[in-house]
Amino acid sequence: MVILLLREPREGKGSDPYEQEFSAAGLQVKSIEVLSFEFCNLPELRSLLKKPEEFSGMVFTSQRSVEAVRRCLQDEDQSLPGDWMSKTTFVVGTATAAAARSLGLTPSGEECGTATQLADLITQKFPTNGKALLFPCGFMRRETLPMALSAANIPLTELRVYQTIAHPDIEKRLQAYINEQGVPEFLVFFSPSGVKFSQPALQKLAANDLSKIKIAAIGPTTAEALTSAGLSVACTAEKPNPESLLAAIQANRAAQATEGPT
Repeated sequence: MVILLLREPREGKGSDPYEQEFSAAGLQVKSIEVLSFEFCNLPELRSLLKKPEEFSGMVFTSQRSVEAVRRCLQDEDQSLPGDWMSKTTFVVGTATAAAARSLGLTPSGEECGTATQLADLITQKFPTNGKALLFPCGFMRRETLPMALSAANIPLTELRVYQTIAHPDIEKRLQAYINEQGVPEFLVFFSPSGVKFSQPALQKLAANDLSKIKIAAIGPTTAEALTSAGLSVACTAEKPNPESLLAAIQANRAAQATEGPT
């Protein structure tokens, strides 16, 4: 089985956990970066990071927002002020949790797969000191988390720190893959942004084959974006991690094998 992962750029070096998980299961897997990012408002973020006493903690819903913090620190060759370490840091998913730990933070929410789940966790754990949570985020962030926290009277200081754009070589990379490997059995999408920017290229390059390709989503938000784009979702990972994604795809294949040809 051939699986194509449509990804955002990876942080750090070493083995890719998704490719490692799928390869260990005997599956042929390839990742293509379909997104790129432009950072913005870093001076404003840097100023806020210097005032930990004004906040009760931080919220990260993507690795990219953690990277924005890292860039602020690197620009001035500094580490995160120590007071942040004693404050609560909320995250969505294992990858964002790992990125937050690399800054010396102790994240809560690694088991959360959606903003809704994270909002529930924050509501349960939020320190009752009246101070806001700092929320560095992207321009395409959804309203789910801010609305839920507002309804719970939890203050949030939001700052847009990156813009998601299509990778400039997205069409070229997809064309090269199709020329070399043919059409994959599974396409895996990792974000609504990935859906938005990949679909036009896929329609252009493999319009006749899209109906034959099974589509997997890393979570319910991405699955919703796929459905809104008119694409049929074969399976969705229960949690945004390699193990859950592999399990979802294997379960789908097993169900198809049990049903047999129609």
